[in-house]
Amino acid sequence: MSFIRAVHETAEDGLEAATAPAAMARPSQPATASLGGSESLSGGLRLLLAASAGLSVASLYYSQPMLGVMGANLGASDTAVGFVPTLTQLGYALGILLLAPLGDRFDRRRIILLKAAGLSVALLLGGLAPGIGLLWAVSFAVGLAATMAQDLVPAAAALAPEGQRGKVVGSVMTGLLLGILLSRVVSGVVAEHLGWRAMYLSAAASVAFIGVVAWRGLPRFRPTSTLTYGALLGSLASLWREHGALRRAALAQGLLSVGFSAFWSTLAVMLHGAPFHLGSGAAGAFGLAGAAGALGAPVAGRLADRFGPSVVTRLGTGLTAVSFATMLVSPWLEPGFRLWLLAASAIGFDLGVQMTLVAHQTIVFGLEPAARSRLNAVLFVCMFIGMSLGAASGSLVLARWGWVAVTLLATASALAALLVRLLPGARTAR
Repeated sequence: MSFIRAVHETAEDGLEAATAPAAMARPSQPATASLGGSESLSGGLRLLLAASAGLSVASLYYSQPMLGVMGANLGASDTAVGFVPTLTQLGYALGILLLAPLGDRFDRRRIILLKAAGLSVALLLGGLAPGIGLLWAVSFAVGLAATMAQDLVPAAAALAPEGQRGKVVGSVMTGLLLGILLSRVVSGVVAEHLGWRAMYLSAAASVAFIGVVAWRGLPRFRPTSTLTYGALLGSLASLWREHGALRRAALAQGLLSVGFSAFWSTLAVMLHGAPFHLGSGAAGAFGLAGAAGALGAPVAGRLADRFGPSVVTRLGTGLTAVSFATMLVSPWLEPGFRLWLLAASAIGFDLGVQMTLVAHQTIVFGLEPAARSRLNAVLFVCMFIGMSLGAASGSLVLARWGWVAVTLLATASALAALLVRLLPGARTAR
């Protein structure tokens, strides 16, 4: 892969910089981050990490509200334009599996900057694409490069002091989650007033800007592994076998993702039908409600630092299960009250899911500091599998049995995740 070769060609320079004393670092060669984290992490650097994570992962979702106008403008069928988000998600999934582990082998700063450059170029080409064929290729490339978000979270964990890792990871995850939840709202508004190409071009400019800021502000990171690329990928299975805490975290987060994705992938369809007859803008407004829940991620991190992340996972999965379960009564309410209940439930389960994710990351990042990128890759691959299963099963269940069945599916998946976190081994783990 050209990306791997590019990283490999710069690895020697990165390793050399990693061993240089911070006092000798020039502005173009920032000081090196130590494995155990620094004694303090500035608010500016934390904001940079959070904003970078949010803007990069938002690139995955900009296209979704714009598919109708994109298809009409390019003369593409609904089926053809539907491959745009599919290829983006496929690229992201493969990128997590094939590229995220490189953060343990090479200077993470170099990887982030290379991905920022690649993502900016891909988005620029998307805004200039004359036909659907190039847009397909661009969409896959966007997914691959957007995995820089999965390099930024381990970077934050590496920079954070031991006693503040949950808080720092929570802050960065807030940026990432807000990027996911607000991206559809932003792209819908921009596309409506300026056109879908303007959204791609403005996204390219924002990623390029954040790349320049990261080039100036991010420290270098010492590589923590000397394994070859093949051995890095092979070690993912070894990490899975060796760490029961990783398996529990990945399984529980994957189960939560089933319900999370089932809700969000069917909400717009449900609101479009009786008795609501609402458009896509209403579904976007629910995204704002979910964003309010995501703001609780830093609180979850602080709770994990104080009481232990396992306690927070049980609180988070429990809150998610209760929030999904409350929606079961919605068919017996007036339409106006149903909307309020759905909004309140969305806030609750988004908060629960994000609390649990931050706590799970705190757990897995503490297992092997030298393997943080690979541990994060395993966690997010399982989470992505859960998201995919939730989207597919949610659509099927809605078509056959209606919205109540979707809420039953979501509630059952959250209860299963809670059970995983209540098992004896999980309760005694960190």
